[in-house]
Amino acid sequence: MDFTTLTSLTPLPGEAGRFQADVPDGWQQGRGAFGGLVLALLTRAIERLAATSLPAGEQRRLRALTATLCGPTMVGPAEIQVEALRVGSGVATYNARLLQGGEVQAQATAALGRDRAQDLAFLELERPPVTPWQELAPPPVEVPLAPAFFRHVELRPAGGMPLSAGDRSLTLNWLRLREPGAARDAASVVALADASWPSTFVRLAELRPMSTVAFTVELVKDPASLDPREPLLHVGRTPVLAGGFAIELRELWTEAGELVALNQQTFAVIR
Repeated sequence: MDFTTLTSLTPLPGEAGRFQADVPDGWQQGRGAFGGLVLALLTRAIERLAATSLPAGEQRRLRALTATLCGPTMVGPAEIQVEALRVGSGVATYNARLLQGGEVQAQATAALGRDRAQDLAFLELERPPVTPWQELAPPPVEVPLAPAFFRHVELRPAGGMPLSAGDRSLTLNWLRLREPGAARDAASVVALADASWPSTFVRLAELRPMSTVAFTVELVKDPASLDPREPLLHVGRTPVLAGGFAIELRELWTEAGELVALNQQTFAVIR
């Protein structure tokens, strides 16, 4: 099943902004579902409500999403509740919560905005030099020690292997969903931002379990302009780890060197 179909939602009766999601088996990351899948579901729910709450004919795309993964989202049904916090003239802000068993397992706040100030633009980041996707061997579908969801992602490492006891926490990975669906969208970009291992793993000689507790992503390029089959370069750096929490900075780039998204995550070292 492709990712678009997998993350589709069913409206629930009653007030607008209530949806049912079916969290699939085979997408786990430890006990719960892959965080990128959970975040994609929240993104889809927000966009569904936005489609009915924005002025008729107006297009606003996801610009920023900030989320907290409060607990593990398990296989099975989940309810997502979305509310519009404010619909302004240029930016609309929404809050979404995913519930299972009456408990909030994840929540997100998102800003959707229309294009503006087209005469002002710059980029001070540079994509790191990296071996092209086509020159790297495709990975096997099953990877030892990898979480269950990994079989749905095609990832070709280009630098910074986990458990290599390196002296720098930097990862460079080309990746894409194996079955993305017909079009690239915000939900799939949000999921891919979470699809690589923590760059802290490069410094380690043995596995230390880690879990995302906070997640912020900013979309720079319109996902609809990208081929869903095109791989993106995932760059991850962890500048600091202290008190059992690591802060990682991530980037997604196209093969042509266009910045797609920026992502910051806070990882808790479980043990």
